Amino acid sequence: MSTGESDDLTVLLNRGSAGDRDAASRAFEQVYQRLKSIAYQSGGQWGENGTLNSTSVVHEVYGRLFTRQGVPWSDRGHFFAVAAKAMRHIVIDHARANLAQKRGGGWTRVHSDEVMDSDVLDPLTLLMLDDALTELAEISPRQARITELRFFAGLSVTEVAAVIGKSERTVELDWRTARAWLRARIGDDDE
Repeated sequence: MSTGESDDLTVLLNRGSAGDRDAASRAFEQVYQRLKSIAYQSGGQWGENGTLNSTSVVHEVYGRLFTRQGVPWSDRGHFFAVAAKAMRHIVIDHARANLAQKRGGGWTRVHSDEVMDSDVLDPLTLLMLDDALTELAEISPRQARITELRFFAGLSVTEVAAVIGKSERTVELDWRTARAWLRARIGDDDE
């Protein structure tokens, strides 16, 4: 997306946030495919299934982001960072509901070396990851944000670097460090 298109999206987002339904609709049209692609790519990690799929996540993000009024959007990166956080909350809320329904039955312990490398994480592991990520945010907000953008929003290292305004090398190092910290934090209860 060129700078002009990015500026145009920011204008549309801000006009939509101010109550302009047409602008909100046009902004959503511009970001819909990208949000759907992000949700689809991430869906494999957070266990996309019949009740939580990329389409339902995108529509929930729409409900959370495009119906709020008065949210000032600074740029495209700001929007996608907030969208990543919304996706995280949607996935975690779904995992909590799923666990409450099943009361934890049938879930298996996940060993620390499987965390963050798994193709699909069960709801209990997602909740453990969310708790650990909240703790990481207190220690290193940037590493927590990078993890959120990479894991929940499925952004590439290049995209994350653009969103947070850091070099790709910094993002790669922080991502590696955060993954190691999360693995240790979510490790086996026996350790």
